[in-house]
Amino acid sequence: MDDLRELYQTTILDHNKKPRNFRVPDPANHDADGFNPLCGDKVTVYLQVEDGTIADAGFQGSGCAISTASASMMTEAIKGKPLEEVFALFDSFHDLVTSPALDEPATEGVGKLAVFAGVREFPMRVKCATLAWHTLKSALEDSGETAKTE
Repeated sequence: MDDLRELYQTTILDHNKKPRNFRVPDPANHDADGFNPLCGDKVTVYLQVEDGTIADAGFQGSGCAISTASASMMTEAIKGKPLEEVFALFDSFHDLVTSPALDEPATEGVGKLAVFAGVREFPMRVKCATLAWHTLKSALEDSGETAKTE
């Protein structure tokens, strides 16, 4: 777990400093806004969905290191994936960061996102880590509502 914790810190810092896909894909045919009222994190997720697959993904916004890193890694993880895999990844990521801290983290199928297992130890940070993911889901469902982590 110490190796995962060290990797978590290194990865979070890297993705916060140099966020990947911090842009609007052209064209984007799905988008949604997300807001965490507890800490003020804001994110907009943009998607280009073609034939049931995420062809491109990007995000913009401002937030803490965990929020930014989560959005950055999420956009990397979902590009090129069919929507059913994206929804399954949403569920796996949500389970990873919300499971009890004393349980072994369920990292199967989440790839590099496993570094977020450490977030479980800081319940206030779970909302930061999941904001982009809830916004992703809102964009795919075309809900038109601002996603929140409440």
